[in-house]
Amino acid sequence: MIRSAEAYDISKLFNIDSTIVYSIPKYQREYTWTQTQWQYLFDDIIENPKGYFLGSLICINNSDNTFNQALQVIDGQQRLTTLSILMAAICKVLNGFKLNEEQKLKWYSLKKKVVFGDNNNKLRVVPQTQGYNLDDYEYILKESELLTNAQRPTNCGNRRLMKAFRYFQNRIDNYRPTGTPDEACITNEMKIKNIFEIVDKINGAILVKIEVASHSDAYTLFESLNNRGTPLTAIDLMKNSLLSKAERAGVDIESYFESWKEIIENLGDDYADQERFFRYYYNAFREEIKREFALTRSKALVTVATRSNMLNIYDELIKNNSKKFLDDVLEGTKYYSMFLLNENIDGFRSYKNELINLRNSQGAPAYLLLLYIFKNKEKLRLDTLKINKIILFLSKFFVRRNMTDKPNTSALTSIFMSIIDELRKNTLDVFELISKTLIDKSATDDEFETALRGDIYTDNVGMTRYILCSLAQKNMTNENRMNLWRYQENKKKDIYVWTIEHIFPQGENIKPYWVNMIADGNKTLAKQHQEEYVHKIGNLTISGYNNELSDKDFISKRDRKNTEGFVGYKNGLSLNEDLKDLKAWTVDDIKARSEKLIKEAMKLFKLK
Repeated sequence: MIRSAEAYDISKLFNIDSTIVYSIPKYQREYTWTQTQWQYLFDDIIENPKGYFLGSLICINNSDNTFNQALQVIDGQQRLTTLSILMAAICKVLNGFKLNEEQKLKWYSLKKKVVFGDNNNKLRVVPQTQGYNLDDYEYILKESELLTNAQRPTNCGNRRLMKAFRYFQNRIDNYRPTGTPDEACITNEMKIKNIFEIVDKINGAILVKIEVASHSDAYTLFESLNNRGTPLTAIDLMKNSLLSKAERAGVDIESYFESWKEIIENLGDDYADQERFFRYYYNAFREEIKREFALTRSKALVTVATRSNMLNIYDELIKNNSKKFLDDVLEGTKYYSMFLLNENIDGFRSYKNELINLRNSQGAPAYLLLLYIFKNKEKLRLDTLKINKIILFLSKFFVRRNMTDKPNTSALTSIFMSIIDELRKNTLDVFELISKTLIDKSATDDEFETALRGDIYTDNVGMTRYILCSLAQKNMTNENRMNLWRYQENKKKDIYVWTIEHIFPQGENIKPYWVNMIADGNKTLAKQHQEEYVHKIGNLTISGYNNELSDKDFISKRDRKNTEGFVGYKNGLSLNEDLKDLKAWTVDDIKARSEKLIKEAMKLFKLK
């Protein structure tokens, strides 16, 4: 299984007299290290003596020549790529100094660890192409004067490889060993000497290179090695198991990888979405999977897929029939991609508004049921109108569930799986079955109303926003429709253009004009009113985002504008119709508006 396992210092691993190449297959994940890992690596090299162990490297080696090897890097690509970027950054910094002949030779030796060949145009480490990794890497080497022909990729400065390069440049520029004189006293020769100290420490650091003959051999080593890097996820291990199985079966790995790549593209970059899909997919089609894979007696095929047993389940399916696994899962991700609001999926627009509502109502657990419904819609005799009716009902169900916590979150999977079990019996009226089951499990009207009368904002701020936006949208027409879920552009964090506004502010220090308005100048009473009413639904509305005006007086908040027009309570939303002409805001106003909005919400989210 293992052809060799040997500790190499970096100087030998990147032997300048050899033509060894470390190539990262395109089916490996993209470069994922961030500043945390860059800092660990740099500090580990600097703070430890020569011979410090940096981790391990797993490669597939099918060549017999020691000096002319093309190795596929199966594990350790993050560390290997980062080391190359670090060496390129050192070359870049040294380019700014006038070096003597001995120093030029050291610079050239460092360069040959990164590029080699007659024209120094061959890469020692070859990143994969996806995510612009290879393009960005080649441009970094051009900036370091190690390559001559490389174009600057669009937006490369925003991606991780270039950020790593800049990070290491900064660390190298500011590196000062213990005992170094003050900055003003440091000569260029001292700076050069310090930089070559870094080079010596890099050259002396140790990596254990493990060479194997196949992907299947490499896979068996993954879980036993615990390097300081980005941990392999269950999804990564699933992919590795799939490729290992393909290799043993003599199947073209590239074709399997392309299918897997499409699966991940459908699910997006968020691991939570990926992991949730694989759990939901098994739970939705458990009986079909057991039957079609002929694995009814397998211990791996448990009753319910969870985070802890998911990998075992899919490993069993891959071993049994990897091609069927790929085809079935790929079909499932196309439906799931629709749930994740991927506009490029065929048929999405027919369900767009309803699926957006379901997402905003925090209804992701219903995707389990929708997977089954969409795949079997013809068998269940469901057209677009009927499916949208089901999704709309699910949104209402989740509003009530998320406000009352009834049924409990842990019960949702079994509830949806029980509905699917009934649907397998060819129930004629699908909507009636779903609605009856969920109404029986849902909070009563009295329980939902009690939740609406509470401190709704602190109980569930996300659901509060959904309820307020829904109340504002119900009276919109095509002429005055506004997207209340739009994000502000050019913001580092997702900030809604339209946000929840506390009419009577929630700040700790109540301003004098609010004390006068809400409690006739009595500070103690104003504080009591704030504690009792500030988070009630009647004191909440939706307005344009402006954090600087949140505790201004009522008239300023009512009449505030921006370049696009009114963003205060005269913003045209029906939710603010009873606020736009008021000249004051009192406890009685909060109570009256609460009653009005609760009555509207009870009607809007009624299940039967």
